[in-house]
This record gives sequence, structure tokens and C-alpha cells, in this order.
Amino acid sequence: MTTKPKARKFRIRRSPQPGMVDAHGDNTPVTPPAAANTPDDTLRQGELLSSAELSSEETIEDIRKQGLTGRELRMARRLAQKHGLAPTSDFDAVRLLRARGIDPFQRGSMLELVSAKVGLGGSGGGGNDDGGAQLLSGHPDSEPGDSGRVQLPQTIQTAKQTLPAPGLSPADRRAAEITSIQRDIARRRRRKMALLFTRLMAFVFLPTLIAGYYFYAVATPMYSTKSEFLILTADGSGSGGGGLGGLLPSQFATGQDSIATQSYLQSKDAMLRLDKDLGFRDHFSQPWIDPIQRLAPDASNEDAYKLYKKYVKLGYDPTEGVIRMELSTADPELSARFSEQLIDYAEERVDELSVEKRQDAVRTAVESLEQAKVERRNAQERLVSLQEGTILDPEGEVANIRQLIGSAEMQLQEKQLALNTQLNNARPNEARVDALRSEVEVLTVELSKQKARLTEASAGNASLASQAAAIQMAQADLATSDMVLQAALEAKRQSEIEANKQVRYLTVSVRPVASEDPSYPRSFENTILAFLIFAGIYLMLSLTASILREQVSQ
Repeated sequence: MTTKPKARKFRIRRSPQPGMVDAHGDNTPVTPPAAANTPDDTLRQGELLSSAELSSEETIEDIRKQGLTGRELRMARRLAQKHGLAPTSDFDAVRLLRARGIDPFQRGSMLELVSAKVGLGGSGGGGNDDGGAQLLSGHPDSEPGDSGRVQLPQTIQTAKQTLPAPGLSPADRRAAEITSIQRDIARRRRRKMALLFTRLMAFVFLPTLIAGYYFYAVATPMYSTKSEFLILTADGSGSGGGGLGGLLPSQFATGQDSIATQSYLQSKDAMLRLDKDLGFRDHFSQPWIDPIQRLAPDASNEDAYKLYKKYVKLGYDPTEGVIRMELSTADPELSARFSEQLIDYAEERVDELSVEKRQDAVRTAVESLEQAKVERRNAQERLVSLQEGTILDPEGEVANIRQLIGSAEMQLQEKQLALNTQLNNARPNEARVDALRSEVEVLTVELSKQKARLTEASAGNASLASQAAAIQMAQADLATSDMVLQAALEAKRQSEIEANKQVRYLTVSVRPVASEDPSYPRSFENTILAFLIFAGIYLMLSLTASILREQVSQ
């Protein structure tokens, strides 16, 4: 007769509680050691538990609730292994020992465990005897002596003891260990805060303090002089009448001139002129100026130009057409003189620009006028030469000839009619007929002669008609030259008017006045700015170092 096997439940073994701490105060979970290396006691995840093991689960839960320390659990496992038991966890070791009637936390049991370890170590040599002595003394850092020396237990000072007193309850021992961990964390935080404060002091506060000392105690005060000026046209209407320029305000029409003037005042040419006239380099090379702002006596023009651009600041406002200038020096009176001299340079530059514009506007009109004058002179000379070589008034002569031709044609027609009338008679008068024929022949010859005077050339001269046509063409050319000359004169006059409108004037709206109080350095603002700069640099460097350290650690 066969019996049915008892039903078994599947249950996964639990790991130790994650919140347990060991005897050294490390807040790390207690990992159960590997089980005994026997076929029957090999641990596997998901293995079947017997009913006896299920009934003992409540006992393990009770042991867990007792709040045993990591040190006690480890000693219980070692004691279980000494007695030949195969516990699956530290709590299971406590359960198995208690099931056999052995108290794992009794002093006698612990001494037996220690003496057993000493005995095991003694069979191997003197070094293990030293280790047993260290275990008895509770001083893990004591160095082993020679094999012939007897290592006695050493007394540990009360302040250095890390284990709680044996009379404390498990809860008190755990609270003491937590307090020790908290103190260690606080100590580490204080050390890190001290290191952070040291770095901030070295890289932020100390440089800021040095910068503030320079700005407040060392830097030479600089006096600034401010002035404003603008460029206007002659009629105040921008670029003059006509075209799109008349619709633009003056500040937009003179924008290019203002920008050109600003560029000139900021150029090296203006710096050299100012140095030649008033000694710009000599002023900033004086020994009483602080070393940072002082210009070396043998400095190059490039170094002086850098200092010039630092202390001469110009700005152009295109909406108002105003050029603003601020000039700073160590002497307020000299600062005002420098500003006035630069304004004079700007006025000269504006005059040069307007002169060139006027010359460009009038030059083309003058050239056109001169060319028109030459052409008219040539046309008049050609007409005079034609009139000198021929009849003074060829048109009147042609009119007279045409009048004679007309009169001859009328007489010829009358005589021809009279001749025809005589010939139509039955008995014409021969004498009358001969006379009429003679008159007709004379009139025909005269008519041919007058016509030849108009169309045929005479000895060395062109025909009267060609002479008249040449004279008429010369007169037409002369009239055209007169018209071109008149237009050129009008264009020249208009160009001169426009050129006068292109004249630029520099008007100073704010005159430079010497200041009584220094404007630079701005000590408080510059110190705050230095602090922000150093703090930003330190922050970027620390973030970069943290990122690199994290990348390297991975």
C-alpha cells in the first residue's frame, strides 16, 4: 500500500533585513554567508520547504524582532559552524543553536569560540597565536610580535571603544551605533565645509579683496569730461531740395558724415595729433599715476593707442544725430582741453568733407559749360568764314534772283501769247512777228541765266543755293550752341546752389567743462564685478572638475 506524499508549499527564502548595522557602525545590509558546501545543505533559490521548516518560520521572525546587532549574528554563525550546523542565515544559526540548547550570546560560548580559534591557529604557527591574542584583546590594529613573545591583551581606552557595553539592551546598542554614524557624518560635513570655505577664500574672496584694495587705495582717480556735438547742413533740411534727400531728417542725411567724424576721432591719426599738440603720452607717463594705468615712457604708438581708446569713448546716436564724447584724464583741466582740441579736429574734418562734396557737385557743371562755350565759338567762327568767302546776304540775293526769274517768266509768257496771237492770223504782220520772236528769245536766255546763278557754280565759288544752305546750317549750329550754352549756365548755377546746400556745420550742443570730483574708478561697482567674475570662474572650474571626476570614476 502506497501513501501519498505530503503536499509541499513553494516559498522563497528571505534575505536579512536591510537596515541592520554591524559592530563597526557601517550602515550596510548584512549579507548571509554562503551555506556549507555539502550536497544536502546546498542553497538554491525557489527550493521546496518542508513542513518543519515552515513551522520554524515564526521563530526566525521572532528572532528578527529582537534587534540583534551584526556582531552578535556573525558570532552566532561562527558558533553554529563550530558545532557542525549548516544554517541558511544568521537568524537561522541563532535558531539552530537555541534548538540545541546553546545560548549563542553567553560569555562562556564566546570564550569557547575564541579558544577554539586560538587552538586552530596554534596548530599552524606563532602568527596565528598572535591573531588569537589580538582577538582576545579586542584591538585589531595591534601588530603581531615575534614567535617567541607572548602577546597579552591590551586595554582599550573608553573614548576609543566602538562596541556598546554588554549591559545595554539591543535597542540602546542600535541607538548608540546610529549616533556614532551621525557623528561621523557630521564630522565629514564639517571637514567638507572647511575645505569648501578654504577654496572659496583662496580663489574668490582673496582675489576680490586684492581687487577692492586696488580700487579703493591704489588706483589713480580719473576725471571725465563729457561733451556732445552734431553735424547740420547749411539749410538745415538734410541733403537739400529735390529727390528723396529732401524728405529725410537732418540726422539721417548727415549720418555718413557723423560716422566718418566719429571714426576719425577714434583713429590713431587723431591720437598722434593730440599727442603732438597737447602731450597725450607725457600726461599718462607721469610717475604718480598707478602702475596699471601708467604708460611707459618708451611705449610704442600701439600701446599709447590702446590707452587712448580706453580713455576716449565716443558714441553716435542715429535717432538724434548726436555724437557723445567722454574723455578721462588724471587732471580735470587737461581733460577739458583734450576734449576741446578733439572737437576742433572734428570741425576741420567736417569742413574737408563738405568741400569735397561741393567740388564734386560743381565740377561736372563747370566742365559742361566750358565745352558748350567752345562749341558755340566754333559755330560762330564757321558762320563768319562762310559769310566772308561769299555774298554777305546769300538769302537776300537768292530772293532777288527768284524775283527776277519770276518777272522774266511773266514777260516771256506774255510775249509768247502775243506771238501765238499773231501767228493765228491769216495774214500776220511779219515785222511784229519777228519782233515778238526776238523778245521771246531774249527773255528765254535771261531766264536761263538767272536760274544758272542759283544752281550752277561760278569760277572758284559754289552755287548760290549751296552757299545759302551752308550759311543756314552754320546759323542753325550757332543757335544750337547758344541753347547748349544757356543750359550749361543754368546747370552751373543750380549746381552751385546745391553745393551751398551741401555745406556741413559742426554744432557743439554740450561744451566740455572740467569736473570737480573723480568719475573713475568706481570702486564699489568694480569690486562687486570682480567678485562675480571670480565666483563665476570658480563655479565653472568646480563643475568641470566634478564632471570629469564622475566620468573617470565610471
